[in-house]
Amino acid sequence: MALLITTKCINCDMCDPECPNEAITMGDEFYEINPDRCTECKGHYDKPTCQSVCPITNCIITDPEHIESDDELLDKFVTLQGLA
Repeated sequence: MALLITTKCINCDMCDPECPNEAITMGDEFYEINPDRCTECKGHYDKPTCQSVCPITNCIITDPEHIESDDELLDKFVTLQGLA
């Protein structure tokens, strides 16, 4: 599942540099996550680093529009890293 930054975002700039897949960018009003690049840090870390550094509770959540299995996320990781 890709992650989603909610409107609770305060644009603190903590999540963007933590994303190993460069999936986080500044949107019109607050940071956004590109679901095509988000692997929930599978292949990199044990848990999503953006959620770990975010100072706002429940600001970064599972994106209900982009449900993916762990295997699908790992496949995306392999593709993004050019390992396939």
